[in-house]
Amino acid sequence: MAIASVLTNSFKTELLKGLHSFDTSGATPAGNVFKIALYNSSADLGTTTTAYTTTEELATATGYTRPGNTLTNTGVGVSTVTSFTDFSDTSWTSASFTARGCLIYNSSSVTGLTTDAAVCSIDFGGDKTVSSGTFTIQFPTNDSSSAIIRITS
Repeated sequence: MAIASVLTNSFKTELLKGLHSFDTSGATPAGNVFKIALYNSSADLGTTTTAYTTTEELATATGYTRPGNTLTNTGVGVSTVTSFTDFSDTSWTSASFTARGCLIYNSSSVTGLTTDAAVCSIDFGGDKTVSSGTFTIQFPTNDSSSAIIRITS
């Protein structure tokens, strides 16, 4: 089992079908709701992951609650050849757990979209442990060279 840092194949297909919206500008319809769930080192997350799953997700206890945190999208941008979007940092307080990676997924109910559709998985590069503290995921700068989701030509 392994966690890979990738955009899922299903997300890329659904994106081309217009099923995911990262818009934060108040457009109608409004942007979708994205969540992040934490997983242990036994999780198998990668290009073939299609949806949020509780298999190997951290248990609801010691500062973590399933199905993870709701993310705040920081907007969509474009540079000369790259479109991008990202999220604000997210935290779990009073936490005691070990996580190896995460899954970002779309929890919105959208016709044609898989329920809790997977967007991307992220490997933390090793187990990350917090003991009676705050566990924070810091997202990169929302720009064409750093954002967590980038599409380039």
